[in-house]
Amino acid sequence: MTKRFSSTTLKTAFVKSIPIFCSYVFVSMAYGMMMASAGFPWYDSLLVSLTVYTGAFQFVLITFLSSGASLITIALTALLMNSRQSFYSLTFLKEFKQMGRRKLYMIHTMTDETYAVNCTLDLPKKEKEDTMFLVALFSRCYWMVGSVLGGILGQIIPFDLTGIDFCMTALFLIIFIDQWEKAKKHSPALTGLGIGILCLLIFGENRFMLPALLIVSALLLLFQRKETLA
Repeated sequence: MTKRFSSTTLKTAFVKSIPIFCSYVFVSMAYGMMMASAGFPWYDSLLVSLTVYTGAFQFVLITFLSSGASLITIALTALLMNSRQSFYSLTFLKEFKQMGRRKLYMIHTMTDETYAVNCTLDLPKKEKEDTMFLVALFSRCYWMVGSVLGGILGQIIPFDLTGIDFCMTALFLIIFIDQWEKAKKHSPALTGLGIGILCLLIFGENRFMLPALLIVSALLLLFQRKETLA
């Protein structure tokens, strides 16, 4: 059965997704170029974007694929790096349950950016669900198109990619600042920063990510449980 959306809903979702478009297209193009630089064709960039669809880890995955990392290392890193989406989904648990077959797609496409946009939606129930779905769909298309364009350009045009991987860092800094301004409590953000810096000093820049993610995830789960019981 084909799902039909009103022109108003389509327009609202597209307008809401424009900020995501502005960041996703350029970041995903950088990802596609880095994949091409590592020797992977454009369709590998598309395949990864279709199945993995998590920008930060896709950049890390390039290194893993190039170095022949084990599947266990790749899977564990992916799980820990994207564990924050588990907390995001709690906010929309009720809405996702009511979206029927679209629920699994909404879970798969939950990202920092779509979460931020969804939090700003103040619409009637049906219109909100349709808008959330379309924002997720549009955003994923932006990322895939950018990945393919970057992969093709990276193969036919010789680019100096020095420093291009910083675009993902810049994107997360913008998201962090935006969420900091909107959040009522800053303790989770400060906890994450503190643990990250501490693990960096203890384990070094090449080994701090996993222990930092484990500790932060455990602490945030503890905080969430306390708030639920309160």
